[in-house]
Amino acid sequence: MTSVQSSDPLESAVLKNLPPRLALEQRTEGVCAVLSGHWTAANLALSGHWKSVQADLRSVRNARNVCNVPVWDLRLLPRLDHVGAQLLWNTWGRQWPKHLHASEQQRVMLERVARFSAPLPPPVPQTLWSRYLHLGRWVLGVTRHLTDAVRLIGQLLLDVVLLLRTPGRGPWRDVSGHVYRIGATAMPITALLGFLIGVVLAYLMSQQLRQFGADAFIVNILGMALIRELGPILAAVLIAGRSGSAITAQIGVMRVTEELDAMQVMGIAHGFRLVLPRAIAVAIAMPLLTVWTTLAALSGGMLASNLTMGLTPEYFVIALGRVVPLVNLWLALGKSVIFGLLIALIGCHYGLRVKPNTQSLSEGTTASVVTSITMVIVVDALFAVVFKSIGIV
Repeated sequence: MTSVQSSDPLESAVLKNLPPRLALEQRTEGVCAVLSGHWTAANLALSGHWKSVQADLRSVRNARNVCNVPVWDLRLLPRLDHVGAQLLWNTWGRQWPKHLHASEQQRVMLERVARFSAPLPPPVPQTLWSRYLHLGRWVLGVTRHLTDAVRLIGQLLLDVVLLLRTPGRGPWRDVSGHVYRIGATAMPITALLGFLIGVVLAYLMSQQLRQFGADAFIVNILGMALIRELGPILAAVLIAGRSGSAITAQIGVMRVTEELDAMQVMGIAHGFRLVLPRAIAVAIAMPLLTVWTTLAALSGGMLASNLTMGLTPEYFVIALGRVVPLVNLWLALGKSVIFGLLIALIGCHYGLRVKPNTQSLSEGTTASVVTSITMVIVVDALFAVVFKSIGIV
């Protein structure tokens, strides 16, 4: 990066750490903005220097507009590089001021910046028509998402029929690998978080139940809450954030590296080799992880109940089987299968929509996690409404 600097080495050494400054002076030709210090990238990058320069530029802009400062004097600048010149050009509104005092080298640099700087796009007025068009683009985007999702679900059903007809040709090795990566490797983190959730819930509820002498009812609340709702939800949210993002990233990277195009050229179906194994694996792993997370949460609640309320583990286990009907466990396992299919399909959906660039990959991964968690909560709310009279004693 070229720069304009003082020709005197001694003067440059003295002014080596001179901060950039802008001061307004009253002269015969009018208000003059006098610049001093080093207007360079290295100097402007310093936090203190950048804040002071921004404050000085605001003081100029507050004088109604830049045109009220007809004279700009750059002759006191010992050093000016392209970054400083670009900052000045933007401050001038990408047009030359009325009067400019500058050296020949400074003018050459400013002219180069003015020649190669792209003009600022004009502001788009927010009219009723533009908002209507924005709404239309959003509706079309949602429609395309729904269309692709329906197509993906239909292709998955066809692949399941093909798998049932010819099970020997199924991608069972991929299924087992995904079950291990999605299920087995997630057991430590799900057990830890489930245990801590159980401890926290038991401790907080014990403080309230003790006031009414209803210590024994903590088994009812913990059992129903953890087995029916919190266990499946906690496992699904963890898998959505951990494995759903991984599914999108894996397929998205295949798009970036053109592996998906190579599979299409070789006649390998994306649905049968990519979507189907992941959907089966997550549908198998989710119920198992739900049971695992629920057991860990109940263990934490049992320990906290024993420490805070004196309820023995034997009483907790016996009372749990009596106050929580078994149908709640089957309901939780059924929800977990649906959650797993949703997470896998959403992850594959956004992975297949990734464009061959890293920006699209990051956006798709983020959208996959957010959509998966949102859909899990929405579906769980629907289950709660539909099965509100089942398993409640």
